[in-house]
Amino acid sequence: MLLFWLGVVVWYLWQRQGNINWLVLGDTDDNMRLMQVRGLLAGQGWYDLRQYRLDPAMGGFDIHWSRIVDLPIAALILLLKPFVGTVMAEKWACGFAPLIPLAVTMTGLGLTVRRLVAPHAWPLALIVLMGCTSTILMYAPMRIDHHGWQLACLALTVAGLADTSRARGGATVGLSSALSLSIGLEMLPYCAMAGAIIALRWVWDGGDARRMQVYGLSLAGGSALGFALFASNANQAMRCDALTPVWLSVVMAAGTLLFALSLLRPQNRWLRLALAAAAGSVIVAGFVALFPQCLGRPEQVSDELARTWLNNVREARPIYRHPFKTGFPIAVLPVIGILGALVATWRARRSEAAVAWAAIALFTAFAAAMLLWQIRAGPAAQMLSVPGATALAWLVVPWFLARSSMLVRVFGSAIAFLLVSGLFAGLVLPWLPADKGKPGKIGPDKVAQANAACARMTPLRQLDAIPRAILFSHVDMGPRLITITHHDAIAGPYHRNGDAILDVHHAFTGPASGFRAIAARHKAQYLLICPDMAETTVYRSRSPDGFYGQLHRNQVPRWLEPVELPEKSPFRLWRIRYDLPETPVNAPKVPPLR
Repeated sequence: MLLFWLGVVVWYLWQRQGNINWLVLGDTDDNMRLMQVRGLLAGQGWYDLRQYRLDPAMGGFDIHWSRIVDLPIAALILLLKPFVGTVMAEKWACGFAPLIPLAVTMTGLGLTVRRLVAPHAWPLALIVLMGCTSTILMYAPMRIDHHGWQLACLALTVAGLADTSRARGGATVGLSSALSLSIGLEMLPYCAMAGAIIALRWVWDGGDARRMQVYGLSLAGGSALGFALFASNANQAMRCDALTPVWLSVVMAAGTLLFALSLLRPQNRWLRLALAAAAGSVIVAGFVALFPQCLGRPEQVSDELARTWLNNVREARPIYRHPFKTGFPIAVLPVIGILGALVATWRARRSEAAVAWAAIALFTAFAAAMLLWQIRAGPAAQMLSVPGATALAWLVVPWFLARSSMLVRVFGSAIAFLLVSGLFAGLVLPWLPADKGKPGKIGPDKVAQANAACARMTPLRQLDAIPRAILFSHVDMGPRLITITHHDAIAGPYHRNGDAILDVHHAFTGPASGFRAIAARHKAQYLLICPDMAETTVYRSRSPDGFYGQLHRNQVPRWLEPVELPEKSPFRLWRIRYDLPETPVNAPKVPPLR
């Protein structure tokens, strides 16, 4: 497995060396993660996760993450710095760090398949994993956000559910869930489902009490330790979006109750079900009574912020609200994984592995159902499908290989593997109709080009020609801007930054006369826009005659003083003049600056 992983590492680092060299951190969260690591290495407090370069006029804002994922990145930077310098150390640390949790994921899936399919089936599982496009992207070089580590924890959780050693399996599930929750709450539904599966196994077979006993202790103890070591100062409050005292109380109560149930020895299966249901009711009732503020969205955002921003985040939409070409390759493997797990459960119905396969089938079905809530569940749903798909391939492919006809052996087995592994989805993808967008709107290709152009290092570094200042720009530009340039920004796409996000949207969609008051509140000295960037299409569609709509039509007020940029720069930059009067409504058009 390590040799396989090293091969992937070498290939990935060679294939993505351009991204590494140009520090192509494609996601806002990856940029913010690097800024968090930089703050730690620069002496920022261990429990202080405030980002002071976003909205500095308001003292910055808190990030709801923890330091756990910062550690391997920081360690790699410190290790490489004496040999290649700080700049290159950062780049190669960002390139290699995401591949570390990939090794953990491979370990978890390899163990699961060895235990449930066959001792030599694990290479097949790794091949299927490499075809999980949504999953593998979470481990690509420069993808330094925490999703890869949470997927690794989920892979270990599955391995724990498949472990025949009850104590070791319970500890694996409990500790991996505790680590995942300490990193972030994105996998909370999966952690809850894993706990429910362990409880159901105890209900079905009272002899499985040892697994639940160790799981309860590991979950409660591991979560308490994670909170003590990694919960930021801001997460000491009774918030709902991280492992705060709210969720720590819930997790510890759940672990304690499961441990207490494991000490009982009821012989009747229905009695065990009643006890488990009573424990679950106590947890739910306590949560409702003690933490009513968390009964809604965990982000606890205002209705306006939800309507304006959070509800429109693409990855937070269900899979059926995305183009077919986007959803099809994500959904194929989960369907295959469910079928494979069900077939494996039926084939193992007279053995001890049946319970483990039933647990994995239930887990995979749950993950697939999560796609109907948010498409961001795609990486987890694909990864959890690997054991079922491997079991199906281990059953179907040998049947073709045993045929007497050479054509059936060669082509039949190849086609069968492409089908049961889901790899055929990539082959048919080019033939599926592309999303051309709605008539009258900017096409997705043009938006993608603008997004890429304005994230590149060269045009961003050109902004350093002006003295350090606070730049008023789009929400999604904030993290990249502060990572590459010496300038500060106003907002980033993080819900605890809600007031600043609303201010940016109000400034761009409202009248031009209201912009300067908002910019002044944040002490912005310049206005920076990236025409046709995805976020700007929202401004234009919501308020065609708003401030950004006027800028797009080159109706620039006099109090915006153009700043010359290189000819091919994708940006437009103005100095905000607070000493000039408002421009009349019928202001003449100004040609775009080039």
